This record gives sequence, structure tokens and C-alpha cells, in this order.
Amino acid sequence: MTRNVKRSRSKPPVSVVNVVAFDKDARRLPLRGKRRPPNDVHEKVLVMDIVSGGANALAKGALLFLSALMVYTAVPVNNYSNEKVSLSSKAVKLHIPSGLDEGRRRELSLSLGGGDCLWQPPIQEVPTTIDFYKTAVVGFPSGDKRMTFMQMEALTGWPAKDEWDFEYLGDSNHPFIKANYPHHEGIWGWGTNADQVVMVVKNIRKSLVEYHDILWDIGYAKTYEEATLNLEKLYTERPPLDDFLEWRDLRVFDEIYWYGWFIDYWMEGGLMRDIFTHNITTVEHFNMLMLPYNYDREELDYNRVVGPDTIVDPSYDPHCANGDISGGCEPVAVISAEKLLDLSEGPNETAAIASALMLSPKMSPYVIDSDAWRCIWEELIVRGKGAKTVVDRPDSPYTAHDYDFSAEMLQAMRVELDRLIAKYTSSDWNTLATADRLVELLTWHRDLIQEEEDDLNSGRRKLTSKDFLGPREREKMRLARHAVSSDGDSSNKAKEKSHLKYFDARARERMAQKRRKARKAQRLNARRAEKKVTPM
Repeated sequence: MTRNVKRSRSKPPVSVVNVVAFDKDARRLPLRGKRRPPNDVHEKVLVMDIVSGGANALAKGALLFLSALMVYTAVPVNNYSNEKVSLSSKAVKLHIPSGLDEGRRRELSLSLGGGDCLWQPPIQEVPTTIDFYKTAVVGFPSGDKRMTFMQMEALTGWPAKDEWDFEYLGDSNHPFIKANYPHHEGIWGWGTNADQVVMVVKNIRKSLVEYHDILWDIGYAKTYEEATLNLEKLYTERPPLDDFLEWRDLRVFDEIYWYGWFIDYWMEGGLMRDIFTHNITTVEHFNMLMLPYNYDREELDYNRVVGPDTIVDPSYDPHCANGDISGGCEPVAVISAEKLLDLSEGPNETAAIASALMLSPKMSPYVIDSDAWRCIWEELIVRGKGAKTVVDRPDSPYTAHDYDFSAEMLQAMRVELDRLIAKYTSSDWNTLATADRLVELLTWHRDLIQEEEDDLNSGRRKLTSKDFLGPREREKMRLARHAVSSDGDSSNKAKEKSHLKYFDARARERMAQKRRKARKAQRLNARRAEKKVTPM
């Protein structure tokens, strides 16, 4: 894979254009009640020659996407008092990267002033000439990272790219990177392309359900190619309940540890720890943990690999230690996907996302004006614009509440959350804003799980066979039900086929690819080292 070489690049100048909105029919603008322009404007679109580099063409292109009820005029910033434009009209400030040629200027999400906006999807081809300050959007596998990077795309007009796309499709200049790393579903495929980290945290219970559902969506694909072919199936239906329960019983207890380990990894800037004991571990053991399907739990046991009395000096993932993320692996912001969906708190999450992008002068010029941030949130969350997300998954025939966990599983989740809360409220962490935000979210999640535990213990929620039986017993019951049923829909039965048997094969194949790549790199480094010591 070709890696992006960090080098000094001059940032192209940014042109600033004002777009003024008028209502062509009503006496007053529907947006914030601005008055209509003088009569000489009427229903015409006045586009004036403005800043160099083709901004005139951009303004014309932007007009094509505006409502039929609105008329827009582009005027130069330094000529805003032009006599043909009413000072009471609505001015829109657009940040235009002039490094783009005429044919590739993006269709910006427009800030219409007064808190109004016009959402547009991001451009897909990213110029290589722009020196972005790039953000890795990291989170435990689920649907939350997509919702977050879609906010970034709408706020800036630039697209995100998945870690696996970097690995298989090659390097590019995308400013937003979606990543599951260091979880075994992820890979550090983006080389040195990231400059900062934004971590997305979701309720552990919901994360585990959605994690499985995404695996089911893509048919537990064994390869990158198979996963890509199934991407159109994301969020189109809910998996059969039996399928989830089988996966749950086999994977959930381990994944609960992975959830907390994932958070520790990023909060501590890539510090290498054991997943199950949380002890600081060796490089050898950490590399084994990154390939969990090559070993069983006994082979990964900390005491067996490292030793109970071994004193281990803290060390960091080489990606973080070597500065592959230029601003460090610690997150600059912690985002809640659940609060992003909340009708009262959602706009604040969008503001937090935008603020993280505003931290660098290399990225801030591309962020839409702050008075339009709430409007961007409304366009994506309330009106559902943009790509499909987890909220588009239909409830039929099951709802999310049908995907239950046993009392023992809920207790394991709560214990892990209690550990994280205690850690990040300690004096070592409680002065850090990101730690305070993390604790706020985890405490909220912990209390919800505690309520569910209380319901079980009090009898308000009754345990059923799905809480006791293992996957083999449930599979026998399912086959027996189908054997005695003669009037069921065969197509529905086919949908209920368990894909679980493909999970292990898919994971092993991907981990084998990782292992082959690592061994190839080791051999290459060894050859390079030999050349350095070989006498001339």
C-alpha cells in the first residue's frame, strides 16, 4: 500500500463569497422574515463577476439546487453595499477552496444566514493538492461512527473513507477516516494520513446488538471483496433473532472486554494492555491479542504469555509511538451517537463535532458558519438526508428490544463500565475534558443497564429460554419447529438461516491476511537491516 508521505504543502487560498437570498413570490422571506429586495431585482437571478478563480461559476452552480421559491444573488464581499442588493436581504458566506478547477468545484452545504442552510452531499473526488488536517473517527464496531462522519461531511463538503478502503484501494487525501482499530474488525490501513482522533462512544448494550447486525447485513463476509458486494444491504432489515442469540452466546462476554480495552487504548494514546486483565503488556502479547482468532483464550492468557510476576515497562503501539497520527492518538473529543439523535441534545453534539474540526486552521476554513450547525443537524437527523444509517433499519419483524441479554451478561457489562468510570474519575484523569465527557456517557449507560438488571431481579422482566439455552439447543428447537410446520413461508425460513458458521472462517481469513502482511513487513525490514550492516 502506498503511504502518504507527510510533506509541507501550501494551502490554497480561500475565496469568500456572499450569496443573498430573496423570496420571489412572498412579501417577506420565509427564512427569518427578511424583506424582499427592491423591485428592480424581481424574479431574476443576478450573478455578478466576483473573486478570481471561477467563483462566478460556483455561484451559478449553487443556484441550481435552491428551492423554486427562492432567488439567490452572489455578490463580492467587498461590494456588499451594491445598489442592486437590499441590505435587509439574507447574506450567505461560502468558503470556496480556489485550488479546485471549474469542473470539480463542490456543491457546498450553504449557510443561508439566520440559522438556515441548504444541505448538499460531499464531493467524492478529493484533490491531492489540499493540505487537510485529517480526523480519524474511531469507535467500537457499530453504526455510530457513520452518523458522526456524515456530520463532518455535511459541515465541510468533504467525504470520509473507511480504514479497509485505505488498505485495499490505496492512499488518498480524504480528510475523515472511519476506523474500528485496534478492534479485530479493524486495521490501521490509513498509514500516516490522520492528524487527530475523535472517539465515538455508544451504549455497550446497543453497540453489541448493532455490531452483530452489521455482520449479518454483510453475510459475515469472509473477504473485503465480499463485504463490499454486500454493503448495499446495510440497515435494510433486522436479523433473525435466533441468529443474534447464537452469536451473542459465543461472542458477547469476550466483546465486553474488547469494548473497555478499545476505550483504554485510545484514551491512553495507544498504551498496550491485556484485554482481559487490563494489565500493561508486552509487544509480543499485544500482537497476539491483535490476532485473537489464531489463539484460544488459554493461549492468550496473560499469566501464561507474560507471567504473573513479570514487571512490564509501559510501551505504546508503534503507530502511536512513531507519530502516525501527527497530533497524537489521544482523542480531542468524545462524541455520543445517541445524544446526536436526541431532539434536544443533538444540535450540541453537532456543535462538538464541528468544534473539533475547527481546532486546526487547515480545516476550519472548510467548516460551514456556526449559525448553520443546528440546521445541518436538522437536515441529517430530523429530515433524514444523506446515506442510510442505523436509524433506517426497519423494526419488522423484530424491534431492537427483542434482542435481549441474560442477567449474567448485563452484570458483566455493568462491571466493565464501573471499572472504566472509576478509572477516568481518578485524579490522574479528572482534569481532562475528554475524560469527564467519557465518564458522563458511561455513567448514563451504566445506569440504564442497572435498571434492566433490576427489572430482571425484581421479576418485572421474565427470563425465557433464550436467556438459558445455548446456541446448539436453540438450533435444535428451531429445526424442530420448522419440521412440524407445514404452512410457513419458505422464503422467510431461508432468511432465518444462520450465517454464524461463516463468522469464524471470515475472521480467520482476514486475520491471516493481517499476519501475512506483518510477516512480509518483518522480512523486508530484516533484509534492509542486513544491507545496512553488509560491508561494501
